[in-house]
Amino acid sequence: MKKALLAAALMSAGVVAHAQSSVTLYGRLDAGLEYMSGVPTGANANGAANGSSNRFKAESGDWGTSLWGLKGVEDIGGGNKVLFQLEGSFNTMTGSGPGGGGLFNRWATVGLANDQYGTFTMGRMLFISNGVWDFDPFGQSNWSSASLVRGRNWPQSSNNFAYQSPKIAGFDFYGQYALSNATSWNGNGTTPQGREAGAQVTYTNSLFQIRGLYDEIRNPTTGALWGGAVANNGINSANTGNGVFSASREYTAMFNVFLGQFKIQGAYQAVRSGGATGVAYGQPTTLNHEWGGVTWQATPAAALIAAVYHVNGNNGAGNATIYTVGGSYNLSKRTLLDLQAATVRNSRTANFGLNANNAGYSAATDNPLQGRAQSGVYAGIQHSF
Repeated sequence: MKKALLAAALMSAGVVAHAQSSVTLYGRLDAGLEYMSGVPTGANANGAANGSSNRFKAESGDWGTSLWGLKGVEDIGGGNKVLFQLEGSFNTMTGSGPGGGGLFNRWATVGLANDQYGTFTMGRMLFISNGVWDFDPFGQSNWSSASLVRGRNWPQSSNNFAYQSPKIAGFDFYGQYALSNATSWNGNGTTPQGREAGAQVTYTNSLFQIRGLYDEIRNPTTGALWGGAVANNGINSANTGNGVFSASREYTAMFNVFLGQFKIQGAYQAVRSGGATGVAYGQPTTLNHEWGGVTWQATPAAALIAAVYHVNGNNGAGNATIYTVGGSYNLSKRTLLDLQAATVRNSRTANFGLNANNAGYSAATDNPLQGRAQSGVYAGIQHSF
């Protein structure tokens, strides 16, 4: 009897050991002060801005999104783990949450992981186009790789299924597939999201890293690779009337080069719509977007960054270039001070702003007047926990 009880106790101890779990609360708060010139004001008879001014603004999220979340993992034995992640964004300056995006508007996933076979997750997540983050000198700050494609590089995606492979000989694969949940596979206007999908392959070694990425976002109303007409006065529905910027295919090639204290980064993106008809002059159906920059890790705490971002649109949409410098200083492992100064220069027919705004010319879009420049500088503090 004693032997039987001892065996049962040992077996129970083994089950407990295999079922170890942990939950982590984490977050980030970003806040500061921003100055921007070329901010649109007023309106003409068509609703388009007819003036511009300067603005000081209390900001949250210029260097990085303010967020909080929970993530957990349970070891179920045999090299297998169950994991989850819940994450939502908020405004540090006002305390307001994501609103219509839901409490956990960035991540709400559950899945299984195995060190040998990889990780499979389901739920809401940052869309795969956010994979440019690792190759953007400013790490997708508010004025960087999303600005000239009007937020095309940083959306979230619902109804998603994702797979991350383990790293093999320096290579790894990541893919996503998001259902529209409509009776039409690509979307038919009955659901808030069309079908979305993408895949990326990355190779990493001690000297450099390269990544190839493909993704597509379908219009939830029509299922097409075209977001619909863009109103000149900027009054349109996000993700349904923002043209190539909201529904399209995206082909991206990126690199990082590691040279001691220096990191050199660059990328090229081809953004292509499909099925666009009756497109007005000045509304692009294709975009060529590229950037390059360098980060100097001057000391373990201080980093200086310089970068250039450029976009060129067809159909008379013109081109724009962002020139920017900045950097950060770590007060501790979890707290840093940040600074960025930038200017965007538009060609005669373009009106891209520093922020990743929807297309259009109204004051509500925050875009500069057509053919005009916009400049800004911000300084802030960011704390992670």
